[in-house]
Amino acid sequence: MARSKGRGSQEVNAGSMADIAFLLLIFFLVTTQIATNKGLTLLLPPKQEDDKPIEIKQQQRNIFKIQVNSADRLLVEEEPMDDVSQIRGMVYDFVLNFGAPSDVKRGAAKVSDKETYNSLPASMKAYINRNLGTKESSDGPSEAIVSVKADRGSSYEIFIQILDELNAAYNRIYGERVGLTDEEYRKLNKNDPRDKALYDKARSGIPKAISIAEPTKVGG
Repeated sequence: MARSKGRGSQEVNAGSMADIAFLLLIFFLVTTQIATNKGLTLLLPPKQEDDKPIEIKQQQRNIFKIQVNSADRLLVEEEPMDDVSQIRGMVYDFVLNFGAPSDVKRGAAKVSDKETYNSLPASMKAYINRNLGTKESSDGPSEAIVSVKADRGSSYEIFIQILDELNAAYNRIYGERVGLTDEEYRKLNKNDPRDKALYDKARSGIPKAISIAEPTKVGG
């Protein structure tokens, strides 16, 4: 059929295209997840009601010292260390040393170190009696503090590796205490009453006392 001479060419109505493009832009902005640097997830202590400094008097044997310099070189208990993974076993032994367990009840659970020792399974007691109990290491779990001090030039990688080893050491202690592997303990669901009971029993009298000291200046 011949096209009518008086009829112009048909055009696409693009009047609403801008509105559609604007709606698509809003959709992608709302649904897109933008990656951000969230930093390290650390539990900070509660805010003190007054501004008075807290004086900490601790025997040096109850402090396990880890230092890392700007070149990511480790100094653990004043000795150089090349393998970060060795920290896990050393912290395990340090926390469970029971060099001079006290009968003073401490913590929210009001448990003494002697009561904590008596509550451990036979296998852990046997290991402690056979390998630990030195007077040169921690008096008991309630006194044991792990101190980590980095240099401002230290890398995030080495710092995270150290924290991973420290958490793994405590998870091993907690898991063994209630008959679980460290992985099984880590996966306990605290919203489940049975898992929460195991979680509380594992940690009773053995606080995870990790102190992160203020970093020194680069090269300090």
